[in-house]
Amino acid sequence: MLSIELIRRDPDAVREALKRRGEKAPLESILSLDVQRRSLLTEAETVRAKRNQDSRELGRMPERPAHLGEGVRQAGDRLKGLEEQVKGVEAELEKELLKLPNLPLPNVPAGTDESANVVVRTWGEPPSFDFTPLPHWELGERLGIIDLARGAKLSGSRFFTLTGAGAKLQRSLISWMLDLHVQEHGYREVYLPYMVRQEVMLGSGNLPKFSDNLYHDQEDDLWLIPTAEVPLTGLHRDEILEPGTLPLYYVAHTPSFRREKAAAGKDTRGIKRVHQFDKVELYKLVAPESSQEEMEKLTRNAEEVCRRLALPYRVLQLCAGDMGFASAMSYDLEMWASGCGEWLEVSSCSNCTDFQARRSNIRFRPQAGARPQFVHTLNGSGLALPRVIIAIMESYQQPDGSIVVPEVLLPYMGQEIIGP
Repeated sequence: MLSIELIRRDPDAVREALKRRGEKAPLESILSLDVQRRSLLTEAETVRAKRNQDSRELGRMPERPAHLGEGVRQAGDRLKGLEEQVKGVEAELEKELLKLPNLPLPNVPAGTDESANVVVRTWGEPPSFDFTPLPHWELGERLGIIDLARGAKLSGSRFFTLTGAGAKLQRSLISWMLDLHVQEHGYREVYLPYMVRQEVMLGSGNLPKFSDNLYHDQEDDLWLIPTAEVPLTGLHRDEILEPGTLPLYYVAHTPSFRREKAAAGKDTRGIKRVHQFDKVELYKLVAPESSQEEMEKLTRNAEEVCRRLALPYRVLQLCAGDMGFASAMSYDLEMWASGCGEWLEVSSCSNCTDFQARRSNIRFRPQAGARPQFVHTLNGSGLALPRVIIAIMESYQQPDGSIVVPEVLLPYMGQEIIGP
């Protein structure tokens, strides 16, 4: 959530920053509500002070004049009415503020869509083959490790099953990635619920904007998570972290559930874009002054997964119009898929500054007794499946249709080749 103080202090700068994202924000109505709220609060404080003064005078009198007692009662009624008005205006103000995305940092490239994203660096070269490489859906069917038909039979389109070495490959990747981030990158593993309350979705920035893309259990009012970022943001909701607590590094493996309404008709073949997929998520809570440095470190942690798998990848800095709702700056990591002949996003790393912290009320004390400040939150996939599986299958495929298992996964897979 954006700070109302920031909007009040420099509405033109906020308006210009939102324009960079392609957003037309109702700042005039927000500022009008803010003026109304402050006016009501001032009036309420005046009425409260007068009522308290009259009450004290009444307390000192041996006899209570009827007119003075009636005045105190009327002041109480007026104060109650003003407080109700304040609550209504504050609720409307919060509703409008929750609709605003985060502001892009100054170093974010201009642009309204993915065509303006900037390639920051690349690593590795796409493999060359002396045969025509197959896409993963053909490889998976021939090897009997991906079953799209039975996934659709169970749950409809955009669902799939992994069997045999396919399921083991996914499990091996998850275990290896968790071990890497915990043992070498200093993250603490967390097991999380896969369903959360509405306020947790609000805190992460997924509600109210993306309600149509989320799965919702209306009876219990619980929401299936679209990413582990959501419950990780909620872990410290309404907390004040004591001095010395930051930075906090978390890593979690969860499934992710997305309705993908905005992607109708896109990437319909194979397992590139599905309603349920697994992901290892990296998450940080840090002091504001270190968030940019921590952003670079988090991105490098995600890149290390690509490097150790020896899969070519590139890093893109997203333009202002292509970033996620909560992000102030984002990098995307894309792996090369030889059979599809395209770059596939396997991670999006974002610095959300204090945006999620304000929505979730997560603060910290820099020193003992200091005034609490909002933390900065960062997140990134480390990495997301099944696109990593796609890249492995298509880049490690052999002429006979078998797949070589990447070296780092051998201790987890227990086999060097995935064959028919």
